[in-house]
Amino acid sequence: MPDTARPSASDGYVVAVIGATGNVGREIMQTLVDRNFPVSKIYALASERSVGSKVSFGDDKILTVQDLEKFDFKGVDIALSSPGAKVSAIHSPRAAKAGCVVIDNTSHFRMDPDVPLVVPEVNPQDIARYKKKGIIANPNCSTIQMVVALKPLHDAFKIKRVVVSTYQSTSGKGKAAMDELFNQTKGVYVNQSPLDTKSIFTKQIAFNVIPHIDIFLDDGSTKEEWKMEVETKKILDASIQVHANCARVGTFVGHAEYINIETERPISEREARQILSKAPGISVVDHRTDEGYVTPAEVVGEDSVYISRIRKDRSVPNGLSMWVVADNLRKGAALNAVQIAEVLVRDYLSVNA
Repeated sequence: MPDTARPSASDGYVVAVIGATGNVGREIMQTLVDRNFPVSKIYALASERSVGSKVSFGDDKILTVQDLEKFDFKGVDIALSSPGAKVSAIHSPRAAKAGCVVIDNTSHFRMDPDVPLVVPEVNPQDIARYKKKGIIANPNCSTIQMVVALKPLHDAFKIKRVVVSTYQSTSGKGKAAMDELFNQTKGVYVNQSPLDTKSIFTKQIAFNVIPHIDIFLDDGSTKEEWKMEVETKKILDASIQVHANCARVGTFVGHAEYINIETERPISEREARQILSKAPGISVVDHRTDEGYVTPAEVVGEDSVYISRIRKDRSVPNGLSMWVVADNLRKGAALNAVQIAEVLVRDYLSVNA
């Protein structure tokens, strides 16, 4: 187990990745390497069934997965956690109690009033509140890319209302969901019914669109749609009204969203495009030609939130629509978590403490 003392400034931080064998966990490992996060020692943690398996950390380091249930977090500085909400409910507080700061990528803590919900381009100042429980929550993937796009426009024009329709890839539901899409697609070409391999999704996902993500709520919306509403209010502005329509599409990686906003102050395409082009974490690709926009297939492995199809909505006095695409495993999960860790170590943790 790691030592209780903080490492020296030259060594960096002791880090644990919880859920290291999953899609997001592996992406967190790669993102830590890509961004040269100061790591002195790293632990890969997962459930008992994954114990002993190997995961890569960079090009030349292979980690052996340890049992999360038995792991002692004493001496670990930061845990990046993505094991599922029920597991996080148990182990994130346990890690925090041991003195570790947990950046939790599950839904369990997001709406806890004592846990900051953070997108670094939007509300980095909220990280300061982590000390109450020792936990910082990473928002839902679809919320993250939306609020990155909304923040600069809200600052300039004051957004009153958002209507968003999402087109979310299968990786948002994990590796088994991606496998189901692959197997169903393959099956179509060998005359096998896609329903023969249906277990993750409620309906056929190959060559299809399913207007259903997470459980249904009493008002007819799904929990994914509810998440986008309440998380946007918590991160950006409690006064913004949000209506979300969330669908799962037959793609592997990359979420797309059509976002329509109504603002208090007059907004123009030209001003919006200029403001978004200068905003952190955003790349604007908006040309009114056949290839002048970005699609999910083009953003795999990319860190930016891409914005295209910026245009006026003339059905309301101050309306604007835009197309927003991002890699849901990176900015929608792993990258956002690592960016939170970067702000945390820069502004709030000291390796000499």
